[in-house]
Amino acid sequence: QVQLVESGGGLVQPGGSLSLSCAASGSIVIIYAMGWYRQAPGKQRELVATITRAGSTNYADSVKGRFTISRDNAKNTMYLQMDSLKPEDTAVYYCNADVRLTYYMRNDYWGQGTQVTVSS
Repeated sequence: QVQLVESGGGLVQPGGSLSLSCAASGSIVIIYAMGWYRQAPGKQRELVATITRAGSTNYADSVKGRFTISRDNAKNTMYLQMDSLKPEDTAVYYCNADVRLTYYMRNDYWGQGTQVTVSS
């Protein structure tokens, strides 16, 4: 199996910065696309940013220019640098990974989530 563990969430003032990490471990042959998603109270989970294994990125319009997604394939780890944070960025942030475990087995995995709260 595969485990995704997020870290780096917390409380920050508006305009501040936070950096999230997502470390994957387990029976991993290769990780394809990875992504960050978030879910605010009373709202559906939404895409924040994705990154391919080659490093191509995609961002939600609401975070473009403020958030930066990156990954280290050697460490099976993904990052999200969040700058100029706004109260509306408050949510539980989840990482997602498309993982090949064997030649025949490929699954989609989610982390447990990390809380980000932007408030003065």
